[in-house]
Amino acid sequence: MSIKKSLVGFSLCIVALASGQNWKTEDQYIQKFATYAVEEMEKYQIPASITLAQGLLETGGGQSRLAQMGNNHFGIKCKEEWTGKTMSHTDDAPNECFRVYDDARESYEDHSKFLRFRKYYQNLFTLDMMDYKAWAHGLKKAGYATNPRYAYILIDKIEKLKLYEFDRTSSKEAAFTILKLYPDLRHDKFFMAQLDPSDKSTSPVTLTVPYEQTSYAKTVETVQKMRSQAELLQDILIKTHPNSQKKFIIIPAPTSVAFISDKFNISESKILKWNELPSHELQANAVLFLEPKSSSALVATYKAQAGESMHDIAQKFGIKLSVLYSKNRMNDDAQPTVGQEIYLQKRKPRR
Repeated sequence: MSIKKSLVGFSLCIVALASGQNWKTEDQYIQKFATYAVEEMEKYQIPASITLAQGLLETGGGQSRLAQMGNNHFGIKCKEEWTGKTMSHTDDAPNECFRVYDDARESYEDHSKFLRFRKYYQNLFTLDMMDYKAWAHGLKKAGYATNPRYAYILIDKIEKLKLYEFDRTSSKEAAFTILKLYPDLRHDKFFMAQLDPSDKSTSPVTLTVPYEQTSYAKTVETVQKMRSQAELLQDILIKTHPNSQKKFIIIPAPTSVAFISDKFNISESKILKWNELPSHELQANAVLFLEPKSSSALVATYKAQAGESMHDIAQKFGIKLSVLYSKNRMNDDAQPTVGQEIYLQKRKPRR
């Protein structure tokens, strides 16, 4: 496992140390894997609550043979395109072939790709990510499971365990959300021993939390891996954008276009142009394309969420901002309203 992956998983490891190594309950499963679900939500626009509920259901809270022996949390079978490790497991038929992953993180990402890139599930990505009920019914309608009550089982699990809280957070704040749901963790001496913020050798990347939640502040700071801004920026990885197949990066800490230009040997003018940036300053978690964006997305439409601008949507789907405005017959300075249907492939019909 790479240093980067090890550090990203630090928040999960310390919770594991706090609660023991045998993940026998649903609560413990959530404490260990919620951050993975949130990270996948940011990359592939699948509600974290849905991913977590499916993982809990498929693994029986982490106790299934597939999860424990193959790190397979979603029961994904080999299929013809799989070239990785495999294991035999009796499911619908004796000794069926199932995928084996090096770790749970790979299983979570493979599940995201399974939904994102198969035609049967494309309509899911027109749904509001905050509407877990619509996603649950959409999965059942798309044929994800044969149980006629599958959608209601997912919804019940999400509401019983308050998994919807993870739809409202980010990967940087996921550990805080875990602590919010399980406040007793901060009274666990072993858990708190893993969160000793006494090491001042680096400038920590911290979260801004409300004043009344200061009892969690030092814990959250340490859960953010105590990595310096420079270290974070040095480890940026180029990825393929799931909605446009274009090369992009996620900015892990505030920096400048000049830094990205030097690091990837791309002129500042091109980065500014490709990303329609009004400033040379880049904020943490910003999506930045390293090549020209597309004129269309892999999904037809999208419902704008609260606080999203047209630029946010353009970056989320890898579409040129000017094209996005044109497709939706909007003025260049207009912004979407909550729930507004944004056209990503064809031009919005005239009313």
